[in-house]
Order: sequence, then C-alpha cells, then structure tokens
Amino acid sequence: MKIVTTPMCEEIVKCAGITDYVINKFPQTEDGDLAILLSESKVDMPALRVKINTPSQIFKSIKQVSKLTSHELDDGDIISYFDDFEICKKYLNSDFKRGINVKVYSEFLKDIVLDMGFDIVVENFQYVIYPDYLKDKVTETDNLVEIPSHNEVSKNPFKKAELRYSILENLI
Repeated sequence: MKIVTTPMCEEIVKCAGITDYVINKFPQTEDGDLAILLSESKVDMPALRVKINTPSQIFKSIKQVSKLTSHELDDGDIISYFDDFEICKKYLNSDFKRGINVKVYSEFLKDIVLDMGFDIVVENFQYVIYPDYLKDKVTETDNLVEIPSHNEVSKNPFKKAELRYSILENLI
C-alpha cells in the first residue's frame, strides 16, 4: 500500500511505526492508496484524517494510524512518546477547570483552550485568544493572546503543542 502524508502529519506516521510513505504538502497530486492528513484537508483518494491540536488528539491519532501496521501500538508505547514533552504529558489525560473566561477566534484553538480548562464565552471574557493569521480580524484591543499557527511553528505536533500550551499557561 502506498501511503501519502503531509509534513504536518509525518511525525504521527513515524510514531505509529510506518516507515514506507511519501511526504507531499498537497497529497491529492500524489498517486497513492491512502492519505494520512489533518481532519480538515480535502483529497480525492481514500484518507485517514487525524487531529493533532491537543495531547489527547495526538495520542488518539498515533493509535489510529498504528492500526494500519502489523504491530498496533498499545497505550504504554504511545505514552512513552510524551516523555520528553512535560506540558503535553501534563495535559494528556487532564480534566482541568480554570474558571477563566476567554473569547476564541479559531476552531483549532477552541480544542486547546477547552482541553486546558478555560471557559469559552462571547462576552465578559478575560482574554481574547486568536491565531496569528487572524490578527487583522480581531476587533478587541485588551488582553490579547496571539498563538502561532501552522506556518510559524514546528511541524512536530508535540513541539507545537508544547509551545501553544506554554503561551496559554502564562494566563493561569
């Protein structure tokens, strides 16, 4: 089977134990049997769509992709990938409640702030959290928190989550 993945999903594919794959930023241009890509991506070939915004999503994605191999990973195998990422490990199986109201300008950031225990509201918020690519759309002027998007951070989902979560942890 010829697997095609995007640079954003390559680390998930590698962690899952797949070694024979092709990387293509635009997998629909590649001749493949299966694309492994982000959930919002569109392709005309069969695809396994993953989400990698939160530690639990990263965990589930590795688990899901490993089912394509002859050696599906168990939970302990996957948890070991989090050993070098303290913040990711902290939030892997968390159930935090912060009591901090935030307004959020992006779906992927909603996943993160909910995972960290913030409450999403549309008014009476303490912070406005937005991705860098929506900076021009933010109408508020106080307590702004800009989060780096896909283009400005590592493609490694663990490193990306560490960076984003560390920025938001400064609000706590």
